[in-house]
Amino acid sequence: MALTMLNELLLEDPSPSMLLYQVSKPAKLDTLNYQSNFMQDIFAHFPDTLFIHRTYNPTGKVLYTFLVDGPQVQLEGHLARTVYFAIPAKEDAEGLTQMFQVFKMFNPAWEKVCTILVDPYFFPLPILAMEFPKAEVLPSAFHICKFLQDKFYQLSLEQPVKQVLLTALQSTMCSATAGNLRKLHALLSNCIPPDQLTKQHSYWLLNDRIWLAHRRRSQAESSHYFQGLEVTTRILSQFFGTTPSVEQGITSLLRFMQQNSGDKAVLSLGLSPQSNCAPSDVSPQSPKVEQLVEDCIQHSLHTICTEPAAQLCLGELAVVQKSMQLIGSGSEKVNVQILEDTHRVQPQPPASCNCYFNQAFHLPCRHILAMLSARHQVLQPNMLPPQWTADCAASLDDILGSKCSENLDKHLAVALLTEQVGQLLQHCSQEEFELRYSTLRRLADIWIGPYEQVQL
Repeated sequence: MALTMLNELLLEDPSPSMLLYQVSKPAKLDTLNYQSNFMQDIFAHFPDTLFIHRTYNPTGKVLYTFLVDGPQVQLEGHLARTVYFAIPAKEDAEGLTQMFQVFKMFNPAWEKVCTILVDPYFFPLPILAMEFPKAEVLPSAFHICKFLQDKFYQLSLEQPVKQVLLTALQSTMCSATAGNLRKLHALLSNCIPPDQLTKQHSYWLLNDRIWLAHRRRSQAESSHYFQGLEVTTRILSQFFGTTPSVEQGITSLLRFMQQNSGDKAVLSLGLSPQSNCAPSDVSPQSPKVEQLVEDCIQHSLHTICTEPAAQLCLGELAVVQKSMQLIGSGSEKVNVQILEDTHRVQPQPPASCNCYFNQAFHLPCRHILAMLSARHQVLQPNMLPPQWTADCAASLDDILGSKCSENLDKHLAVALLTEQVGQLLQHCSQEEFELRYSTLRRLADIWIGPYEQVQL
């Protein structure tokens, strides 16, 4: 059934596409190579730098995603820089050689590839060198930063040390200067035990060739670059990396590609697709539809909410409009990520989120509004408490200056401090724990009295 869906997907594609796949005896997908006409045009326009990302499926199959890279590539939209998908039969010399040769067969511009960026543990480097003899193969800055970030969270580091490392890493991502790289290298050497640190970290951080192209970007461009790749890799993992069926995963991914990129990326380049097909209908994620959805959300805010509530929510919506969102649906809750902050949304009325804004004001925050925008929905009266509805005439000063809001702010401040103290107690040695706990015990005895039972 999944293979039938693949063929149907090819027929639905508004532009000519190349889809080659091979099926094994038990009717399982063995190999796959996919490239739409739009993807081929993008690669022909930006062939200098090729970025290769691997996504592993629970069955053991690997999806190779080819993207164009470089400071000159300015494409908007999820997966807009993707130019090729491939699933080799096996990750051995024969399977990968065949995969690269098929890619070259359908892309004459491969000879113009000067740089190939891969993850630091990309093992088939000799095959790449053989198939792309003129290209320089380097570890990608994105994969290096992702590896280090995951490493910081995996290690049992104290919270202040972890925060210093993450801040230094973020500074390097936004501005890959030689000074920032040396600072990060020194922090890694001093803060992480040698046996827990990869031997390649010096090469990753002190090799100027890895960071040269990235250094040409401004801080805003660097931030946008990393955020875009983060969204792209999460989408690949969401569709292909978590689905037990390889066929179903790749079919869902290709359908997502057709609905959310394709002609938009080509039109943004000013290229003319090599096809006589009439323009397709506006996709669900086109700018016109997005603007219409946002206008409807604004109208619903003004209609349902009091004016102070509408102004607060419109400020949250403005943040959403300028940010990238990744919406992941679950059985009961929805995961919403805006830039680097991840929050948990409860979509069932009354909608709630664990962010400070929603907890403090009980109003639809940017995460709830992002969910509504992604689902093409509008605000409903049962999604906010009665005191914020249009029937309530309370002013913003009355609500924010009320005793209730003051107590709520105190409660949230105490809750935040409690969480921070709890994290510090959990991530310290036994000796430090005893010292910190005894200090808290003394403070509790002074404030409350030693004769009352206090749960710390």
